Amino acid sequence: MPQPAAPVTPGNPAVLRPGDGAGDGHGHGHRHGRATLAVTSAATALTLMNYTAPMLTLPSTAHAFGTPAGAQAWLLNGTPLGLAVLLLVAGSLADTHGRRRVFLLGTLGLGLTTALGGFANSTLTFTLARVAQGAASAAVLAASLGLLAQAFPTGAERIRATGVWGAFVSAGIALGPLLAGTLSTLADWRWTYVALGAATLLVAALGTRTLAESRAPREGRTDLAGALALGLALAALLTALTLGRDGWLRPQVGLLALAAVALGALFVRVERRAAAPMIDLALFRTPAFRAATAGALFTGLAVIGFFSVLPALLQRGAGMAALTTAWFFLLWSGTAFVVALQSRRLAGRLSATYQLALGFALSTAGVLALYGALEGAGWTRLLPGLIVAGAGSGLLNAALPRLAVDSVPPERVAMGSGANNTARYIGSSAGVALALALATTGPDTALLTSAALGLGGAAVTLGAGRGRR
Repeated sequence: MPQPAAPVTPGNPAVLRPGDGAGDGHGHGHRHGRATLAVTSAATALTLMNYTAPMLTLPSTAHAFGTPAGAQAWLLNGTPLGLAVLLLVAGSLADTHGRRRVFLLGTLGLGLTTALGGFANSTLTFTLARVAQGAASAAVLAASLGLLAQAFPTGAERIRATGVWGAFVSAGIALGPLLAGTLSTLADWRWTYVALGAATLLVAALGTRTLAESRAPREGRTDLAGALALGLALAALLTALTLGRDGWLRPQVGLLALAAVALGALFVRVERRAAAPMIDLALFRTPAFRAATAGALFTGLAVIGFFSVLPALLQRGAGMAALTTAWFFLLWSGTAFVVALQSRRLAGRLSATYQLALGFALSTAGVLALYGALEGAGWTRLLPGLIVAGAGSGLLNAALPRLAVDSVPPERVAMGSGANNTARYIGSSAGVALALALATTGPDTALLTSAALGLGGAAVTLGAGRGRR
């Protein structure tokens, strides 16, 4: 049974007692740390499985709903939209009102909305369900890293924990398409979402028994004005990116882009004046925070964007069956899982910023190795590129959560996670829209763009990470 929570006082801002973390390496703290790592990693994997499942079911889902080609991006971008809009808000709420509380509400909401998504009967209802799943996922991802950072305060144990968490990001990315492909072949694509919903509700039940509460309350009211401005700005931006696939020069796309810029400027103005801002803009003066944010953005643009549409490209270009493409996708993401688990061995030899740059370089090399192989080449032609790109993705998935929590004050770890994941999923939404648009001229066009963005990510990350701490 968990120990009773310590009272919240100015000198003791976190409800979780220092001895309850895993850093002591024995007794109750060790057991609590392992339980926290297990529950948060499982929830994260299920969140990413839900995120990636439509990659395999996109053709059958679009056929079931009669979704036109121009609207198919919404079937993929619904969850990133909900994620990006609410991640920063969820992180701020978790730090202030309780990371355990926000995490459990997120897992409960994700389980219910995922299961309901399996009963959608139109493009609109499925997309709305996906947006709701993204909103719930935001609570899970932001609060889970906050819980981990509290359970593993410093040192090698935290590096290992964030590496494991990053590895389960890769595991979720791998298993989502595999589950979807298997169930689509054996039964119907809808069962994917019913199964994921049930599993997520089970993790929510386990979390109520194993997680200890922690928070870092601040003076001042919740930054509702900032949350509204940011949410509207990101909604306008991601809607513009999704609609832009049918023509970037259309008036509605331009108006939405202008609205996103104006609302973004309003958000910055609100945050500068807020007594308890949702995000402390002064953090962007810190090299580690800049590197974490830039790395997350380019991970979404260069890696998640391209690999989100890779299964569909293989099905259309190479004529592969859905389940076959799932196994190729598993090769990429499975390699990422293994590399992320082993990345802790680099901690004393390579800074997290340089690990990000190396991850981008390997991902770019792997993507370039796929050039010309997406339209009917044999499976042996695909293997080297997928393995090398997977190794790069594993380094990215391990370094990003480590930087996200290490680059912010301890009392704001969920906010740091929210900011990092916000950048990642803004990038992924833009990357998906861009890859789908470019793929109409041939898969190699999308591939080369991904490679160019990967090189840009390495350069920008190194540049952002320079300067005094």
